Amino acid sequence: MVSYKVTVATGDVAEAGTNNSISITLVGSRGESRKTTVSLLFLPGQEKSLSVDCRQDLGPIVLVRLHKWRIFLEDAWFCKDIRVTAPNGNMYCFPCYQWLEGVTTVEVREGSGKKLVDDELQILKEHRRRELAARQEAFRWKNFAQGWPRCLNVGSILELDSNIQFSCVRATDFTGFLILQGASHFLSGFLLRYTSWDSLDEMRTIFSRTQGRDIGGCLVCSPPHH
Repeated sequence: MVSYKVTVATGDVAEAGTNNSISITLVGSRGESRKTTVSLLFLPGQEKSLSVDCRQDLGPIVLVRLHKWRIFLEDAWFCKDIRVTAPNGNMYCFPCYQWLEGVTTVEVREGSGKKLVDDELQILKEHRRRELAARQEAFRWKNFAQGWPRCLNVGSILELDSNIQFSCVRATDFTGFLILQGASHFLSGFLLRYTSWDSLDEMRTIFSRTQGRDIGGCLVCSPPHH
C-alpha cells in the first residue's frame, strides 16, 4: 500500500467555492487510483489536503481527474490547481484554472509544457485528441458578412462556455486598467507634449507621477516628486 499526498486549491474569484461533491482520481504511467472524495464544501481561496491510498506505485503521475457531483442544487466550482506528492517525494503540479459545472469529469495534465511529440503514453495522446475535439466544438465559426473576417457562431457571450466567459470578463477588466493608465498619462502631460524632452531627469519626473500602488486592482497615482 502506498499513499499520495494531494492538495486541491479553489480560486479566489467571486463565487468560486461550491457545496457540491468533489472527488479526484490520480492517473499514472502504471495505473490509476480509485476515485477519492476531496470535499463536500469548498470556500473561495480554500485549499483541501487529503491522502490517496493505492495498492501499488502508480509511476509518474501524468493526469488527474476531477469529478463534480451535484447533491441537491447546482453550484459551479472554480478549481485553481492540484498538487500531488508521491511516496518517493516527487512533486507534481496540475494547473487547472477553470470552472466545473453540472455533473462532470475534467482531466488535467501536469503543467510541464510538453509538446505533441513528447506524449509517449497512449493515455496522453488520447487526452490531447479529446481536448482538441472539445475546443473545435466550442469554437465554431460563421461569416458575419461577405468580405468580413469570420466570427464565433454565437448570438452573445452568454452562449459561450463559462470558462470562456470568465476570460472575456478578465479581458474587459484589463482594458479598463489600460484606459485608467492612459488617463493618468494624459493628466500628467505625457500625451499632449509636442516638444522634445529637455533631459532624462524631466522624463523621470513625468513617469514618477504615473507610478502607482495596486489597491483593489486600481492604479492610484503617487504625488509628484520635488
